[in-house]
Amino acid sequence: MKNYKSLLVLDRFRGLFEKAGVDYAVMRHILQVKLMMDARRVPTFMNNRKGKKSPDREDAKDSNNFLSSLWIYGIFGAFSTPFILLGDNYIFQMSLLFGIFMFMTLTALISDFSSVLLDVRDRNILGTKPINRKTISMAKTVHVFIYMVFLTGALGNIPLIVGLLKHGVVFFIVFLLALILMDLFVVVLTAMLYVVVLRFFDGEKLKDMINYVQIGLTIAITIGYQLLIRLFNIVNLDVVFQPKWWQIFIVPIWFGAPFEVLLQGNRDPLFIFFTLLGLLVPILAIAMYIKLMPLLERNLQKLADPGERSDKAGAGWSRFIARLLPVGPQEKAFFRFAWTMIGNEREFKLKVYPSLGFSLIFPFIFIFTQLKDIGLRGLPGTKLHLFIYSCALLVPTVIMMLRYSGKYKAAWIYHTVPVAERSAIHRGTVLAALIRLVFPVYMLESVIFVFLFGPAIILDLIVFGLVIMFFSVVSFAFLSKVLPFSQPFEAAQQSEGLRVFMLMLLIAVLGGIHLAAASVSYGVYIYLVILLILNAVTWSRVFSSSKAK
Repeated sequence: MKNYKSLLVLDRFRGLFEKAGVDYAVMRHILQVKLMMDARRVPTFMNNRKGKKSPDREDAKDSNNFLSSLWIYGIFGAFSTPFILLGDNYIFQMSLLFGIFMFMTLTALISDFSSVLLDVRDRNILGTKPINRKTISMAKTVHVFIYMVFLTGALGNIPLIVGLLKHGVVFFIVFLLALILMDLFVVVLTAMLYVVVLRFFDGEKLKDMINYVQIGLTIAITIGYQLLIRLFNIVNLDVVFQPKWWQIFIVPIWFGAPFEVLLQGNRDPLFIFFTLLGLLVPILAIAMYIKLMPLLERNLQKLADPGERSDKAGAGWSRFIARLLPVGPQEKAFFRFAWTMIGNEREFKLKVYPSLGFSLIFPFIFIFTQLKDIGLRGLPGTKLHLFIYSCALLVPTVIMMLRYSGKYKAAWIYHTVPVAERSAIHRGTVLAALIRLVFPVYMLESVIFVFLFGPAIILDLIVFGLVIMFFSVVSFAFLSKVLPFSQPFEAAQQSEGLRVFMLMLLIAVLGGIHLAAASVSYGVYIYLVILLILNAVTWSRVFSSSKAK
């Protein structure tokens, strides 16, 4: 069995593990097996690569897909390096840099390592053997930390070197320690969220809640990063930062403040407090995590409980909405089928729901950039409500993801059911995706926009609703035609990424047309009539001419 370099480094800390009550020799063997098995796991963002090596090939025998993917994180780290070269306003530069690093590491941890933190196999396989439970738990924790070190090393390698050359050895040491503390905080934060979820939920509800926590955390990181940028005011090309007490909730500031205190000699009480938070919170958090590991392990057993899945409310809604749709009985049947799949397919929700969250917040992020000049009271009468078009960016992703499923092998059912036209399958499925996923976002955005901009924009919002319907059909026509839920998620192809990008350009064009129409008398009414005609034509012809694989 391969003796990994990471384990050789870990050997130097053997005494610390043994003092903590861990059987180091056993833990090392467990880690050795885990690292060997990791060579077969493909990181999330690499799932779409064409021509990827098979694990059975001889040249892939000793490869590790995660390690071979670190170059992409190195690129992100290189792109973030200019923050270090901007000057010596460390609170600005390093807070933004750590905001980027926290976003990248949390995203990687959520997408690739949740299965490690929430793995019940250790309990089932190793828990039955005469092995100390603390040893099993510590092996799991160290396993995640090893890869977090690789990940953070790839991100921070170039910035660390540039910081050493630009700002000196003290800067390098502070930066390195801050990266280590950030890793501790990120891992513990994610684990603590799961401890809370595991404490109150079980079975299928627990697994769904984990999805929602992952999605919510991703969205929160995006909002937090936008907020972080706006903490700084740029006056005459000089960055001005005013420390406030509420900024203790902006975590990247914790790791930016030590540079200001130690290298610039800033003795502002809030900067010192931020620095103490960045030092003490990760250390206390990891101590708390070690204490709570037995609780986490006990609650992990709930993941093995299948629980009960009930979607009676969803089924009732699908029947009610299907009766209202002006389509045939076959479309209604596949509408209800797709409605159920969208609601129950956990992996589908994990990949699609973040897009829904981003679509909710992006229009407000764009509007927020203008509030400094006009304020909330200045919004009515402007054309800023057309930023709602960014909400439609989710449509191509939703349409594309309808072809994938974790239960794709059941797609043989399409060939056995008496369906006269395949168009009924596609039309019903697209309608279900629109009504269950896209329209709720559109309706919520519309209500908020009417509150912000006044009832005068209601006609524009109706036009935008028609644009969404037209854009959905165009997206279906432009993307490759595949039967719904008939392919595995691993079959996603990069070629579709270019098509999705082109569709995003199309929604920008449609928004530009709307803006031009709004500047002409009765232009919006004319645009509305054109969209009604386009929807009538495309919804009747595009699906009828489609041929699915």
